[in-house]
Amino acid sequence: MSTQGRKGNTRQRIQDVALELFSEHGYEKTSLREIAEKLEVTKAALYYHFKTKEDIVISLFQDLSRPIDELIVWAEEQPRTLETKQEIIRRYSEALRSAGPFFRFLQENQAAVRDLSIGEGFKERMLTLFGLLNEPESELTDQVRCITALFSMHAGMFAMQNVKGDPEEKRKAILEVATELVTAANPPSRRPARPDSAQTASP
Repeated sequence: MSTQGRKGNTRQRIQDVALELFSEHGYEKTSLREIAEKLEVTKAALYYHFKTKEDIVISLFQDLSRPIDELIVWAEEQPRTLETKQEIIRRYSEALRSAGPFFRFLQENQAAVRDLSIGEGFKERMLTLFGLLNEPESELTDQVRCITALFSMHAGMFAMQNVKGDPEEKRKAILEVATELVTAANPPSRRPARPDSAQTASP
């Protein structure tokens, strides 16, 4: 969602400000009162949307999880071709497009994330995506390439925030590297045949 769109949505403004304060001061040291003051609203107005800090973080996780879950459902119905795996990476990049601040929060507040129980749900989704990119008989180095392709997107957003450049260009650069990793992990000798290969093959 665009920044302009988020500014007009009170729930999302709360999420944005909470993430900003969590990153600046830490999750444990940030209070609902401070979030309300930053937003210039009363605590009662904040309570209307979120009763606790945990509710805010869970809502952020749910917002991120929704497109990832949709991606998993789509991917599980596709043939396990290189093209499908490249499309999984592309769609995952799209799902993460505006998630940079949330991943910064996850990185900087790992202990709090474990206590909030959302970490396990995110881990399960990452393992599912890894399974969709990886083949059971893959060599260990290719398994590393697949898991690195996923996590390069998370780490890339976090590490690239201080690198000069257009955010969209940086996202595309990260996507290019992740796609290269997935492609390298699926060499031609181990790629499943296309469904139409029998008809297109030379006599």
